[in-house]
Amino acid sequence: MARVADIWHAAWHTSHPGHVPNGLTAARTLEAFHERTPARVDDTTVAVLDDEVVGFIMIDRDEVEQVFVDPARHGGGVASLLLDEAERQVAAAGYDVAWLAVAIGNARARAFYEKRGWRDDDDLPYEVTADGATYVSPCRRYVKDLN
Repeated sequence: MARVADIWHAAWHTSHPGHVPNGLTAARTLEAFHERTPARVDDTTVAVLDDEVVGFIMIDRDEVEQVFVDPARHGGGVASLLLDEAERQVAAAGYDVAWLAVAIGNARARAFYEKRGWRDDDDLPYEVTADGATYVSPCRRYVKDLN
């Protein structure tokens, strides 16, 4: 899971700074990602290319909670494969609709999800706890019908 933590840190810091509260950005250290990752083993699926983990998803019931790809692999189709798998897992768990949160300013991710058939559903003030503090990230809730 160390590789997942490394990817999560690198990709998160590629897409979130400037779009989430500054305190949250400061709290998202490499060490913090390494501390968070082991608890998520059971709901994590990885993408592997050439014997190397290059991306992952984390699913929480009907929420596609995390979709991250090594920034060196952006644009190579890994995210599409991971999102397909995320949608399959949510549907297999019995849900008709999947949802995810996207930082309002993350235009690249928003365009990706929209291209993949997800729709912007509403404002979502997404609460995140890090370093003992709670931050509210301005997000949009995206949904996709799975049937």
